[in-house]
Amino acid sequence: MDGTRDLELILRSRTPIIVIESRDEARILELLQSIAVRSASDTYTPLFRWTITDGLQRIDIELEPQAINSEPTGVLKHIRAVKKPGIYVLLDFHPFLDDPVHIRLLKDICMKYRDIARQIVLISHAVNVPNELEAYCARFNMALPSDRERARIIEQAVSEYDKEHPGSHVQIDQKAHRLLIQNLAGLTYADTQRLARNAIYLDGAITKSDLPGVMQAKYELLNRGGALQFEYDTARFSDVGGMVRLKEWLTQRRPVFRGDASAAHLDPPKGILLLGIQGCGKSLAAKATAAIFGVPLLRLDFGTIYDKYHGETERKLRESLNTADVMSPCVLWIDEIEKGIAGRESETGTSQRVLGTFLTWMAERKSRVFIVATANDISMLPPELIRKGRFDEIFFVDLPSAQNRASILAIHLASREQPLGNFDVVALANSMDGFSGAEIEQAVVAALYSAHAKKQPLATKHIQAEVAQTKPLSVVMAERISVMRDWAAERTVLCD
Repeated sequence: MDGTRDLELILRSRTPIIVIESRDEARILELLQSIAVRSASDTYTPLFRWTITDGLQRIDIELEPQAINSEPTGVLKHIRAVKKPGIYVLLDFHPFLDDPVHIRLLKDICMKYRDIARQIVLISHAVNVPNELEAYCARFNMALPSDRERARIIEQAVSEYDKEHPGSHVQIDQKAHRLLIQNLAGLTYADTQRLARNAIYLDGAITKSDLPGVMQAKYELLNRGGALQFEYDTARFSDVGGMVRLKEWLTQRRPVFRGDASAAHLDPPKGILLLGIQGCGKSLAAKATAAIFGVPLLRLDFGTIYDKYHGETERKLRESLNTADVMSPCVLWIDEIEKGIAGRESETGTSQRVLGTFLTWMAERKSRVFIVATANDISMLPPELIRKGRFDEIFFVDLPSAQNRASILAIHLASREQPLGNFDVVALANSMDGFSGAEIEQAVVAALYSAHAKKQPLATKHIQAEVAQTKPLSVVMAERISVMRDWAAERTVLCD
């Protein structure tokens, strides 16, 4: 079993306390029991398990259940008083590690280890070891199931289904089977087993239709911190007006990112930074990127990462980025990135650490995670983020041209089931000079309300009326937009 040898070596290293942070409690107990059973008679060490509900029980041999000391203080005093070697697995003991009495008792056990080899194994989803005990601790990271192990888990689930349904056999699409093995990567043994069973027991088969559900369930298991959002509905690039150059750039890189054999000699693309004017389609382009690559879209919300406790912000970011790695291949969308990594008044130090964590991950990641970062204010971005090599390209999303305004208008009319033949699209597009894509959409929405109130079908005149009384952002903030355009002219690639 994966991880058995490593855990056995740590147990033999004569370390008094072994810390294991994992949610796969049952799997680790199986490993410990298998190690205990295989031990030679002259080195055999009894194995005990403690929980707050059942107390201390021996689990390496079959005995009648006999609980001893269910109280944390009592069990530590019992272990300290025992004069024989033993391995004591304390489950979910982390809430009691702040107690000075418990720290002292654990330290007493550790300091007497050379005389009596009593080992403590702390298993929980998170364990913060007090400074006084750090010198006596070793940490073990439970290995996640390998490709071979995941294939074995799926095979076992297939066998169980066949036994429970006599006369029927699981129908297996070989390509879907390979993808299922790949998509279950990054999960614990128990979670892998559960999702494999769900995929098979749903319809008695392994097909491509099972994969989206597996990916959604996998994301929900991994994203316990809530900083990432799984975007279930990604846009098609046909929903994006204009951006011809960006579409062509992404289409060229799709085979490489997807790992096609014909492009094996090329480095996979890292990501792009989309700068531009608010409301011009940067977010929609991020969604459409996932669609053109044919992979899941994850959105990183920096607002939920920042925490008042020291170190928590960086930990949440690392967990989020690790989730993206495990979900790969995927697109990671970071909306308004400048708000997450620029100095936030009193949080400048935290912002710098967040930036450092993010840059390190960008430089060292091996997974196929394509970053789409969007920003409205280039002046707030640190130079180390936008230097060459961080992103493959920096694109500027400008206000749409007349032709693109017509395309955007046609898209929004069609999505609302309005026949294009009823409108003078070209005239409307010309009247919307300086409008962003969002402002064009809102003109259509407002016109629909106006026409409905008048009990009339939507017509060109209704949209023209809304356009006439709208002051677009290009007028309200003309100076700032002019500065942004001047900066981007020589430093970025235009999307059109």
